[in-house]
Amino acid sequence: MDWLFRSDYALAPVSVPLVLLGLLLAFLSGQLLAWVYMLTHTGISYSRSFVNSLVVIPVLVSAVMMVLSNNLVTAFGMMAVFAIVRFRNILRDTLDTSYILAVLVIGMASGTQRYPVAVLVTTVVAGIFLYLWYPSFGSRHRHDVILHLTWDRPAGELRDLTSLLWRYSSRTAAISPGADPGEEEVDLSYRLLLRNPAALPDLLSELRGTPGVSDVSTLRAEDESEV
Repeated sequence: MDWLFRSDYALAPVSVPLVLLGLLLAFLSGQLLAWVYMLTHTGISYSRSFVNSLVVIPVLVSAVMMVLSNNLVTAFGMMAVFAIVRFRNILRDTLDTSYILAVLVIGMASGTQRYPVAVLVTTVVAGIFLYLWYPSFGSRHRHDVILHLTWDRPAGELRDLTSLLWRYSSRTAAISPGADPGEEEVDLSYRLLLRNPAALPDLLSELRGTPGVSDVSTLRAEDESEV
């Protein structure tokens, strides 16, 4: 521990307790924003990787500022290295970008003789990545399947379809505009959280046998691609 506290040989050494406090504050703030994003996101495209990045990136940015410490030479050096990495590799995943940024920060801390910062950032960031991976942080289970069908009965009789869906699902959410009174045929889509996922074939069988229902198809939640 004495080596950790006294091995910062940079021109402006940093305080190890303050480094830990800064990393912890960045982690807690990023996680709070990630939870808010998870609760408030309503679009079709949802990425668990992006949620994880919301937790990791504040910690990495905090570490970057500790390493730079008003050093313009180090700042330009980091920009040059990151530009080379981005030029040679097309990173499509935000979490991959976080890993690249993490190794850059660790390399900068080691190269500028901020050895305590390098050790602490490596330990803290590796722990955060494991924490995000083990419980699958950021994943949401709001529905099991997306159901598509064609309805060619009057819109006022949709309650028959709704009651059938509620018998098999604990949560039903319409994701299509719905049927207008004057339309003879309309395409409908629903998100369903099934009471018993194994009963999905029974639901599809009943739907196909329901008068006015045709073109029944489903998309499982795990088959949806993150965009």
